[in-house]
Amino acid sequence: MFDSLLFTAMLVVFLGILSQWLSWRIRMPAIVVMSVAGIIVGPVLGFINPEQEFGDLYGPIISMAVAIILFEGSLQLDFREIRDLGKPVFRIVTFGAFIAWILGSLTAHYIAGLSLPVAFVIGGLFIVTGPTVILPLLRQAKLKPRPAKILKWEGIIVDPFGVLLALFAFQIILFFVDESVTFANLLLFFGAAAFATVLGWALGRGMGWMFEKGYIPEFLKSPVLFAVVLFCFSVADEVMHETGLLSVTAMGMTMANMHISSIGDMRHFKENISVLLISTIFIMLTASLQVETLLEIFNLRIIGYVVLMLLIVRPLSIWLSTIGTDLSWQERTLVGWIAPRGIVALTVSGYFASVLLDTGFEDAEILTALTFALVFATVVVHGFSIGWVAKKLKLANDEGPGVIVVGGNSFTRGLTHTLHEMKVPVILVDSSWRNLAPARQRGVPTFHGELLSEQTEYRLDMTPYESILAATSLDSYNALVCSTFTPSIGRKHLFQISMEKTHDADLAELRHTVGGRVLFNEKATLQELNRRVESGHVFRKTQITEQYTYDKYKEEINDDDLLIGVLNKTGHFEPFVKDWEVVINPGDTLIRLTAQTKEVEKVKQKMNGDK
Repeated sequence: MFDSLLFTAMLVVFLGILSQWLSWRIRMPAIVVMSVAGIIVGPVLGFINPEQEFGDLYGPIISMAVAIILFEGSLQLDFREIRDLGKPVFRIVTFGAFIAWILGSLTAHYIAGLSLPVAFVIGGLFIVTGPTVILPLLRQAKLKPRPAKILKWEGIIVDPFGVLLALFAFQIILFFVDESVTFANLLLFFGAAAFATVLGWALGRGMGWMFEKGYIPEFLKSPVLFAVVLFCFSVADEVMHETGLLSVTAMGMTMANMHISSIGDMRHFKENISVLLISTIFIMLTASLQVETLLEIFNLRIIGYVVLMLLIVRPLSIWLSTIGTDLSWQERTLVGWIAPRGIVALTVSGYFASVLLDTGFEDAEILTALTFALVFATVVVHGFSIGWVAKKLKLANDEGPGVIVVGGNSFTRGLTHTLHEMKVPVILVDSSWRNLAPARQRGVPTFHGELLSEQTEYRLDMTPYESILAATSLDSYNALVCSTFTPSIGRKHLFQISMEKTHDADLAELRHTVGGRVLFNEKATLQELNRRVESGHVFRKTQITEQYTYDKYKEEINDDDLLIGVLNKTGHFEPFVKDWEVVINPGDTLIRLTAQTKEVEKVKQKMNGDK
């Protein structure tokens, strides 16, 4: 429709980000929305066909994007994260992958009608899940830590292994059908895989060493790393096609386990890039499909193959490979159900379809339709079911959004106790046992440790918590906590106690750029809040109804009462903040800090006595 490469590129990026935003608004799996958007503007309406319009650049763009996405995912593979899950993860990525390969290949042969050579190639490829599909689903479902870690590690590690397995099967096929292929070619395959692994490890160690020694300035770390990842992928891929994915995975895992001090900043940069790339690539792939391919998906053989892969092959491979591990039956069921295929399966299957057809296997022409059918079916089915299945198996954090309160003092202990009584998931964090003791005695969940410590990431499960309230006696620390968690939580959900009064007017400007949103108002400093609680003020809870409106409530409370926050009907707690109007509806419960009547009289008598 539009004969412009610039328009095509713009539309692809725009639709990808629009799909991400729309999925967030309507609470649907982002990959489903992106796939549908790509199909509509591509084969259905014919607005764009990225594969034709990008020409020779189409393949390299897809490949480099997948490399960056896989590297970003492997940056999260810190071995400390799976200290208690090493055995099941190892079993799943080895024995589980092998079982899935054999069963998937036999299913492709006997159900989809593929010849055995083609079936074993595509069976190896289809063991992949990958970070492009797993990580978005995990963010959406809010699973408990154990199953989430298993799915994440499996998806990232098996991604390159699945490709290598398909390559290995293809090399074996060539060995038997092509007389020019000798045993030396098989050794070359293993040598190329080993080279890719060593290259990734060496570049990862080198980059980590240069970062730690300060040989690369902060402003160049992300760009340099970006360039080195592409170099690592390209070199390995030139040695042997598709081994670049193994190389960047090795590089990412190496850097993740070097515990580089600035790895967090780089990870945030890579996460942002990955979201953009995932959005763009899914639109490009689905928009490039042909109408004939979409119609071929409804072939009964293909449908039967997809159903068996969903209901038999995946669950059976997980259950057999995890025998003898400490996984519960609920965890094994959930992991056995969730296995969406994504970008790697779509892109690499096109390569194998081409080379298999050139080798003389005519049945390989249905691989594109077969792959898309499996990808779309698993993305839709698992995307819509993961939350429901996890809740049924009690592996999801189905409570309302929680609150982390940082700093143990009179005010925060009273606030966390009140929220705990209201069934709000809340936890009080402090590095002092003395500050936590009174809260622990009242049954409030606590965490002893430094929130900003690297170890806390592995000791404290932050999945149930949506917001952070920083309320320590140090303004600078409160601001640091909020600034640290801004990329992962968002400033909207980060709050801090008002800064202490100071003669330095520049602090007023800092509030707009550093730290979180100011709680309550500028007069409500921590010193003032603690003074109120220690002088007898208490936390009161009042429910707003159709008859007892918020306006009536404000008329009846005392002038010196401090509105703390509101717990709405959905279980979401929102504190009152400076310069922000909170919407109050019937059914919401308001929390305020108010003086008890008797205590007010005592205070007045004491003041008169002092005079």
